[in-house]
Amino acid sequence: MENQNRPRSNVLNESVLDRFKGFWQGVVLQPFIKLFIRLGISPDTVTVIGTVGVCAGALIFFPQGMLWQGVLFITAFVFSDLIDGAMARTIGRKDTFGAFLDSTLDRVADGAIFAGLALYFAWVAEDKLYLCLALVCLVMGSVTSYARSRGEGLGFNAKTGIAERADRLVAILVMTGLGDLLDLPILYEVTLWLLAVASTVTVIQRILLVRRQALDAVKPDERH
Repeated sequence: MENQNRPRSNVLNESVLDRFKGFWQGVVLQPFIKLFIRLGISPDTVTVIGTVGVCAGALIFFPQGMLWQGVLFITAFVFSDLIDGAMARTIGRKDTFGAFLDSTLDRVADGAIFAGLALYFAWVAEDKLYLCLALVCLVMGSVTSYARSRGEGLGFNAKTGIAERADRLVAILVMTGLGDLLDLPILYEVTLWLLAVASTVTVIQRILLVRRQALDAVKPDERH
């Protein structure tokens, strides 16, 4: 679910992974990339399988209280984010459908992770406060991504904010796994608070950034 010679969003953030992307794609994952191509598996298939894996890990493991197990399962499929883009470049594929599919399914994966946590708090922890926080993170995370894509679709720069999409996912997965392994639920509880606030602030920042650009593009006598 990554760049296939076209702009694609990543489950893992550019700021987190770009420094290591070359190593992973060129050394660790290269045998898988070659194998999938040899088997005739398309990049889009890898994208779909990766999303299904993330959703399964979140919606099967988390609601049963198996948090660290779910995180490990999800992490295994997160690497599809690096594989599909490298596969597309290798076979010389340059169409735009992969970008659309990747971005769409990334939102599905995002929602599944926080929905799984919401179910955990509803069914296992029975904590209404953190159930609500997980839902806030789910909704505001989706709005954050939408605000950027919509703003850029209108020709504005909307890349701003204190909580990029993948930063949020890395944070919640790492803290959820560690919190469960170490029996320190405060780790993912604090993370949910921070992400709920950061996501909301990011949405506001993007709205204000687009508003400023939109107003600057209008003649002074046309402003209201």
